[in-house]
Amino acid sequence: MTLSIRNQLPGTVTAVHPGEVMATVKIRLDGGQELTAAITLESVEHLALTPGSAVRALLKATEVSLATGRVDGLSIRNQLPGTLTGLTAVITKEAATDLGLFVGSDVVALIKSTEVSLAV
Repeated sequence: MTLSIRNQLPGTVTAVHPGEVMATVKIRLDGGQELTAAITLESVEHLALTPGSAVRALLKATEVSLATGRVDGLSIRNQLPGTLTGLTAVITKEAATDLGLFVGSDVVALIKSTEVSLAV
């Protein structure tokens, strides 16, 4: 399958925490960062996700926000540090200018766990 989603991050499931309808899936990305996905229990079962499962986290560029450092006091659990080269985000030119972003900038990608899709 070919997807238009450019942010496809490989990793391994480290934990699955089921709720009544949704599950929280913890993933260690190949780069070492921790990522959380909130998906339906039906999806967990359909994908047969268990600790050790290889997955690919899919992040639409429109669902990625950028900051120049970690941000406290947010409900957004996924704060991935990185360098501005390997992640696509849709932000305005004005926002990029205000943040002083350039190729090679240290950034933190902010992604809500409900906006992370998983593929096996």
